[in-house]
Amino acid sequence: MSAAAPERLRPASLPQVRRERGQREVFCGLTGIVWLHRKMPDAFFLVVGSRTCAHLLQSAAGVMIFAEPRFATAIIEERDLAGLADLDAELDRVVTRLLDRRPEIRTLFLVGSCPSEVIKLDLPRAARRLQDARPGSRILSYSGSGIETTFTEGEDACLAALVPQAPTGDVSSLLIVGALPDIVEDQFERLFAELGIGPVRFFPGRSATDLPPIGPGTRFLLAQPFLGETARVLEARGAERLEAPFPFGAEGTTAWVRAAARAFGVDEMHLRQVVAPYRERAKRALERHRARLEGKTIFFMPDSQLEVPLARFLSAELGMVPVEVCTPFLHTRHLAEELALLPAGTPVTEGQDVEAQLDRVRTARPDLTVCGLGLANPLEAEGLTTKWAIELVFTPIHGFDQAGDLAELFARPLRRRDVLRV
Repeated sequence: MSAAAPERLRPASLPQVRRERGQREVFCGLTGIVWLHRKMPDAFFLVVGSRTCAHLLQSAAGVMIFAEPRFATAIIEERDLAGLADLDAELDRVVTRLLDRRPEIRTLFLVGSCPSEVIKLDLPRAARRLQDARPGSRILSYSGSGIETTFTEGEDACLAALVPQAPTGDVSSLLIVGALPDIVEDQFERLFAELGIGPVRFFPGRSATDLPPIGPGTRFLLAQPFLGETARVLEARGAERLEAPFPFGAEGTTAWVRAAARAFGVDEMHLRQVVAPYRERAKRALERHRARLEGKTIFFMPDSQLEVPLARFLSAELGMVPVEVCTPFLHTRHLAEELALLPAGTPVTEGQDVEAQLDRVRTARPDLTVCGLGLANPLEAEGLTTKWAIELVFTPIHGFDQAGDLAELFARPLRRRDVLRV
């Protein structure tokens, strides 16, 4: 943080963070494949894991039996676990058969999981060996193991593995980092074009092989708060991260765009003129939900790492009251602006001791609890209203045009509760 940082961002203004360690309730990083395989249609994700991994992905993605998906599981069988098979040879056989049958696969990700035999397997080395054997394909690896990753960290590991494949470039450019729906990309691209900022590239883009040049001239905005390792490897390539809140809501998106505008020398008056109609349209969309959300209390259980920016959005732009904001991992440098904008005294917790957190939820009895699927039904049975955290990752929520949709995601369970009470 520079000495000239605004007063609101000085460390003394940041909330105290409680750190908890204990039993966790969260999806593993394999879940990220569900949106990454849609984002990069020329990539294939091969999970090296168990039948449980296969069931998780099939259930989460809703793949029909006659579809030809772009992910699969190389299942560890009983003979593998018994040490009767050479796992490297087995993996080579599966990959060879896959690429022979699907020659259109341009990039193959080998994704590690939890079984002990998989953990002992050197996947990066296997990827290099397979790459050498098939020079026409790019073969990379990363871990989606629930031991090493939580729900959204699979995307972080995937993108961090992809960064070294990008060409080196020193031309001034803006890079938007984090998987976004195509419609949101299009909106941001038009907005930056109106501001005269360019070239603008997205990472990941719509092709796993069309990678943006990355180097000292690259400035990047994080679109997702859970990309700590990706940001680190980008900075190691010489890219500069622009400090900003995340683009949720009218004010969050305005501040996010302003960070890029200042970095690229855009006149403040021009910025305001361009952003004004977008911002006003977003604020009108938010106003429709204010009556239902204002003054309502909300408790975030740790799940997606979106918790801090969403708590800021809901409190600052819709008047909700965060009872506690828990997140699996808190990257304080990337979230400094968000933390400083939370209401004074908001309890922030990093990590999880699920029983202790559930006790605090039951004591506080908030109007809305944001949590994982495994906790939602039990809490609903106790008379508490919940919101599935996973929906916040699968739904377009970034930017001005999605601000109203984002607010609707939180208003909907409260509306359902009111209807049921009647």
